[in-house]
Amino acid sequence: MTLREVLKVLQDQGLVESRRGRYGGTFVRPRTDAGGEDELRRRVAEVDIEDVLRFREVLEVGAAGLCAAHGLDEKQAGRLREALARTHDAPLAEYRRLDTLLHLTLAELSGSPTLTAQYAAVRASVNDLLDCIPLLVRNLEHSQRQHTALVEAVIEGDADQAREIMREHCGGTAALLRGFLG
Repeated sequence: MTLREVLKVLQDQGLVESRRGRYGGTFVRPRTDAGGEDELRRRVAEVDIEDVLRFREVLEVGAAGLCAAHGLDEKQAGRLREALARTHDAPLAEYRRLDTLLHLTLAELSGSPTLTAQYAAVRASVNDLLDCIPLLVRNLEHSQRQHTALVEAVIEGDADQAREIMREHCGGTAALLRGFLG
């Protein structure tokens, strides 16, 4: 499955929209039904959150390790750096979308279309839960430091470091969600 096919599935589910033109691209659609902790509890009741979080961690840690181990050419490294730069410059309202695109870029660069498709699906589930939680600047700053270290490790070809950073990064998201659930 190609990234284009993954994006089509996400578009069909109403999670992203594609826009043409100079400022076009694919954008994660804002959720209008986010409702705080009560809504988070309702959504968590509909999924096995521990399964979702474990699956995400396996996919993301694997993707980071694959990218670093196989190496990226200059064009690929540029794509990853650009995705990272967009998250650094993102207004708060756009952060989650650009964060998702950074992670999706890493999954795509792993060279496994199946991994990319599965990651897109699990990330949609994670975002559905995260949309119930306010963006906390302190958490975003920490996340950005992890993103920067991750991208450096991947580009430098340090697979062990890339996997460890991603494991910690996924653990942070898991802890955040669990914290809001009490």
